[in-house]
Amino acid sequence: MLHDQSPPLILASSSKYRLKLLNQIGLHPQCIAPDIDETAKPFEQAAELAVRLSVEKALAVAKDHPCAIIIAGDQVCDVAGTILGKPGNAETAKQQLALCSGRELIFYTGLCVLNTATNHLQSHTEQVLVHFRELNSEEIDSYIRREPAFDCAGSFKMEGLGISLFKRIRSNDPNSLIGLPLIKLCEFLRDEGLSIL
Repeated sequence: MLHDQSPPLILASSSKYRLKLLNQIGLHPQCIAPDIDETAKPFEQAAELAVRLSVEKALAVAKDHPCAIIIAGDQVCDVAGTILGKPGNAETAKQQLALCSGRELIFYTGLCVLNTATNHLQSHTEQVLVHFRELNSEEIDSYIRREPAFDCAGSFKMEGLGISLFKRIRSNDPNSLIGLPLIKLCEFLRDEGLSIL
């Protein structure tokens, strides 16, 4: 159980979506944005990239926090071997959503939990299959206008209007699509002797 003597929890992220997921399960970590290069390495697969970035984020924050539990995550979207990042603007979002139309995407959500007191590092990659329905240009324009998701891989927010873009989702943990696999996170925290119950 988390109590006053528990090591401090740190979310190695500035993501409001990941923080909200942690808050939903009663966790209120300090948030520290790690300074890492998120560029994919040559020939690096999406799943490898997601977990590598999660681990690198945790390790970057660990340098200044020797007695903490650090939670880090990263998400990578794969469309037929092409990695989609955060669009950053409306034009790129439009291109990404047009590419996703009628296709099945694979989202890889990396998770890392690092106990800096013991150097015990746990990592995992959760896969979510998202099948987009066929989208016409008017629907894409309307979605971008109503819910600009320029800070989200794939240009949509599942927890909002983005759900209307899908035909189906297959996942062991739907929270992974928002930013963190909470089921695996709870398991990792229990392995550290911390239960959220």
